[in-house]
Amino acid sequence: MSKAKEHINSESNLPPSGETKRGIPPRLAEKLLLWFLKDELAEEVLGDLDEKFYSTAEKHSIRKARRNYWFQVINYLRPFAFRFFKFKNSNTMFNHNFKVSYRQMLKNKGYSFINIGGLAMGMVVAMLIGLWVKDELTFNQNHKNYNSIAQMLRVEPDGMGGTAVNNSLATGMGALVRESFPDQIEDLFMVRARKQVPVISNGDKKFRETGVFLEENGPSILTLDMVYGSIDGLKETRSIMLSETLSTKLFGEENPVGETVKLNADKDLLVGGVYKDLPKNSKFSDAAFFSRLLLLFRENEESMNVWNNYNIDIYVKLAKNVNQEQLAELITEKIKGHYDDWARESGQTFILHPMKDWHLRSEWKDGKPVLSKEMKFVRLYGVIGVFVLLLACINFMNLSTARSEKRAKEVGIRKTLGSLRKQLITQFYMESLLYTISAFGFSLLLLWALLPWFNETSGKGITAPWNLPEFWLACTAFVLFTAIVSGSYPATYLSSFKPIKALKGGLRPGKGASLSRKVLVVFQFTISIALIIGTITVNNQIQAAKDRPIGYSPKGMIALAPGSPRFRQQKELMKQEILNTGMAEAVGFSNYPVTSTLGWNHGFSWEGMDPGFDQSFNTITISNGYADAVDMKFIAGRDFDPNRETDKSTIIINESAMKAMQLENPVGTVVKYDPSWRDAVNYTIIGVVKDMIKGSPFQQTDQSIMFLDQEYTSYMYIRLNPNVSPSESLAAIGEVYSQVLPEAPFDFHFADDQYNQKFEAELRIGSLAKFFTLLAILISCLGLFGLSSFVAEQRTKEIGIRKVLGASVLNLWQLLSKDFALLIVIACLIAIPVSYQVLQDWLNSYEVKTQLYWWVFAVAGLGGLVVTLTTVSFQALKAAVSNPVRSLRSE
Repeated sequence: MSKAKEHINSESNLPPSGETKRGIPPRLAEKLLLWFLKDELAEEVLGDLDEKFYSTAEKHSIRKARRNYWFQVINYLRPFAFRFFKFKNSNTMFNHNFKVSYRQMLKNKGYSFINIGGLAMGMVVAMLIGLWVKDELTFNQNHKNYNSIAQMLRVEPDGMGGTAVNNSLATGMGALVRESFPDQIEDLFMVRARKQVPVISNGDKKFRETGVFLEENGPSILTLDMVYGSIDGLKETRSIMLSETLSTKLFGEENPVGETVKLNADKDLLVGGVYKDLPKNSKFSDAAFFSRLLLLFRENEESMNVWNNYNIDIYVKLAKNVNQEQLAELITEKIKGHYDDWARESGQTFILHPMKDWHLRSEWKDGKPVLSKEMKFVRLYGVIGVFVLLLACINFMNLSTARSEKRAKEVGIRKTLGSLRKQLITQFYMESLLYTISAFGFSLLLLWALLPWFNETSGKGITAPWNLPEFWLACTAFVLFTAIVSGSYPATYLSSFKPIKALKGGLRPGKGASLSRKVLVVFQFTISIALIIGTITVNNQIQAAKDRPIGYSPKGMIALAPGSPRFRQQKELMKQEILNTGMAEAVGFSNYPVTSTLGWNHGFSWEGMDPGFDQSFNTITISNGYADAVDMKFIAGRDFDPNRETDKSTIIINESAMKAMQLENPVGTVVKYDPSWRDAVNYTIIGVVKDMIKGSPFQQTDQSIMFLDQEYTSYMYIRLNPNVSPSESLAAIGEVYSQVLPEAPFDFHFADDQYNQKFEAELRIGSLAKFFTLLAILISCLGLFGLSSFVAEQRTKEIGIRKVLGASVLNLWQLLSKDFALLIVIACLIAIPVSYQVLQDWLNSYEVKTQLYWWVFAVAGLGGLVVTLTTVSFQALKAAVSNPVRSLRSE
């Protein structure tokens, strides 16, 4: 056994006395080192590393010592240390190649700057996309039970001939499943399905925060990382666990465990713990607090076992080796006996959706999972990252071969003096590696500078893992890959020169070399033009949705959800006082936000209804004045009238409901509403309004029914007086609000801002597409600059002769530019059909979509041509105006 092999088991590898408990060097790093390190270096190197490890562990920490150990191992990934390098004088050859490459960089500063800049841009795009893809693929992995948590989903007919998958279930289902499958399900917790945004206060500190209301065992199943208190901090019914951020806002840096906070200025909740903020790539990332589900059910235990209200999500922690499909079938059979009439008739079934699929595999079609938009973007951005990096490598290749005439004599002399081709290839790869390492250093600075902007644009919370050895190992592999790819063609091409031709100056590249460079340029601009087409189409798609009639007027309207138990009793007073200020035109209330599609119900019937009709309706209760506050557009009938007592038995429907119900003259039609949870009531349609975009602006509007209810409404909408400045109006309204509800913050939002949030995902796509397109074009232009300089260099004497014979500058510019224009035309012919197919597939995922207009492709092609001619013109005009005497004097 060699000394290197013996090291792991030898006494010399043990820590000093008393240090054993503090840790030992990482075995994986040690094995990696012994795998590639030369035997004659192993004993000395390992001894030094061990000594350094224990010294660092003593002075600092085991974690830092391990990290430093990994860094030192990676630092030995150099040719002199590799056991695989057997040739003589390797250090001398390495040093020689390095010095030559370094001098080449310094000698040609402009060329080096362009090369390094191009590679750095490509590398930073690849790293940003790589970090983004990793963030997407590791969604929810911060939860330690990631592989065993699943969500129960129900599958049922959607009433339109298809199958729908829904998350909202009844509490009785959770209670039954928990009792029935103790061997297959280790634990289960229920969560309120609808997002809750109450006011949490501590004295004068009041904040409206998003929270999760769940059962007491939920935090332990989700494995929250506690800062203060216990993971079992929800033992008490009136208890709450705060995120670290909310705890700081309410209590500063103090430990708040044992203190109390108020929920909506009503209930005192005991703080049972503080947990670290959940990362953005967690389903529960926006949870500023966790509290008990019972609080939303008026602390009534019987509400935890009802079957006629679908308002919760159910999550299970599965035992090991449980077959999820078989368990889902057992759950379906078990629940069947407890169905209500509607559920029994609909034929509900259940599936278990594992946590690992929540983010990237959460779209369904006819009850079956389909490729989600999120997964499409992961693949798309991954491809873009690879292509942009390839563009940078191609740019390096073109710039390297553009200088072939200047490097030809160097190659000739080296070969004449006995250099082998493989030695020249090594030299050129060394240059590529040196440029790549320099570009990598620059790209790290760009990554550090761009990451905050990238996070803001993409809606992520990505951090560069500077302190992880895995990150630097991946970076090392990334640098080597880039160096090999970018240096492959220059090394092969430049090392192939014949020494006699090179020294005589008669070197002329063949058609194959010229063709390969042209192919590279075509590839570059194919990608760039495709990205231009994609960017314009994304913007067109966003604009198409923005141009849709909204059905109401969000501009000039503010929305509030007062967090006070006295709001219901005081809202009419507040409404009147606000109107008395003259700062508002109308005030209205509803039970759901105007920008949401919450509230769906079955049980509607009317005379002449199709017997096969089985669709649900989006239902909302509104107050008198709501239609004026949101500015609903009536196309038939009238609004609710506060002076008519009979209007309590009337409803208003929208256009989509009128079409779904197949009513030509709906006003006056009697609609029977017979839900399973209350007695049937007859309502008369008194009005029809234009469809209001409440859900996604990229989807068709839903059929909706509005009821009149002055009491059970919790959202407030105020139409500001357009003749008064918003700042003046808000100040006056805020003063009234504070007088009526001093315990609740005047936390309002402009309705148009809330509506614009619906475009966030597409706007992020558009912003990232613009960024990637801009860099791709810039990198492509650098490559084109290299090729144009190469052509001008090769045709110097031809240009001189043409000038002597009377050719004008315009003639020479056309001579040098027409070939490049042809390359762009070829790139357009490739990019247009490919991008058309990809974008058409993307647009088909939207119900409301733009068209792929012909002018989009024309603008992209023309833009590519203009950029090309602008880039080429610099070199073309430079060659055209040069003195022909200089180019011909060697003749």
